[in-house]
Amino acid sequence: MINVAAPRMTSVSVSYETRRLLNTMKSMEGFGSIDELLKHLTRSHSLQRLHGVREDLRGRIKALENVDAEELVRALRQRREHT
Repeated sequence: MINVAAPRMTSVSVSYETRRLLNTMKSMEGFGSIDELLKHLTRSHSLQRLHGVREDLRGRIKALENVDAEELVRALRQRREHT
């Protein structure tokens, strides 16, 4: 993460520095506008989060491969009867 604010920076100077950094990123990455850059960054972040969730779900499903479904149903029924 980029730290934009330095000690004693005003909100105007932070805003200016933020715009400068966004414009630099836009130019370096070849985007036509800051909006395109921000949409791309937002989409990339969302996809990375979804990828992590997908991997977590795959791991959980893999952990269930050796579970006997019939035994699980019986155990759940017994638990329900005792509550």
